[in-house]
Amino acid sequence: MEVLLGIVIAFLVFVAVSILTVVLVARAVFRRIRRNRAVAATALRARAGFSRGPRRKVLTLRVRLAETLDSGRAAIDLAAQSGGAHGELPRLFGRIATEGEALDLQLRLLESETDQAVLARELPLADDRVEQVTSLVRRLRAAVSAGLAGSTDDTLGTLHSEMEREVAALAAGVQELQRLNRRDEVVAPTRPPARPPTRSASAVRRPNPTFDLKETRP
Repeated sequence: MEVLLGIVIAFLVFVAVSILTVVLVARAVFRRIRRNRAVAATALRARAGFSRGPRRKVLTLRVRLAETLDSGRAAIDLAAQSGGAHGELPRLFGRIATEGEALDLQLRLLESETDQAVLARELPLADDRVEQVTSLVRRLRAAVSAGLAGSTDDTLGTLHSEMEREVAALAAGVQELQRLNRRDEVVAPTRPPARPPTRSASAVRRPNPTFDLKETRP
C-alpha cells in the first residue's frame, strides 16, 4: 500500500513539474514573439482585418503608426551602414520613435474604450497625431535619400571620369601599336629576287669545227 501511494505521489509530482515547464516555456515563447516586430506587425494587421467599427479604425491607426516607425528605422539603419554624413538624423528619429511609442500606448488604451462619445472625440485627434508622425518620418526618409543620392552621384561622377581616362589611354595605346607596326613594315629589308640557275663552263657545249674535204684535197 505504501509503495502504491509513493508511486502515485511521484506521478503527481512528475505531472505538476511537466505542466509547470510547459507553462514557463510557452510564456517565454510568447514574450519573444511579442518582441519580434515582424510577428507583432503581422498579428496587428490580422486583428485589424477581422475587427469592425471603431475598434477597426483604432487598429488601422496602430498598423499605420507601426509601419511608419519601421520605415524610419530602416532609413536610419541604411544611413548608418552607408558611412556617409547623417548629422542629427538618428537623434531626431529617436525622439520621433519615443513619441510614436507613447502614441501607440494611447491607441491601445483607446482600443478598449466602449464609450462611443469618447471614441468620436478621440479618434480624429489620434488620426491627426499619427499623420504628424508620418509626415516627420517622410521628411526624415527624404533627407536620408538625399544624402545617399549625393554620395552616389559623387562616386558615379568619379567613376565616369576614371573610365573616360582609361578608354582614352587604351585608344592611344592601340594607335601607337598600329603606328609601330606600319613603321616596321616600311623599314624591313626586302629579300633579293632569286637568280636563275647558271650552267658551268664545262657544261657549255662548244661547236666542233668541220672541215671541207674538198678544199683540203690537192
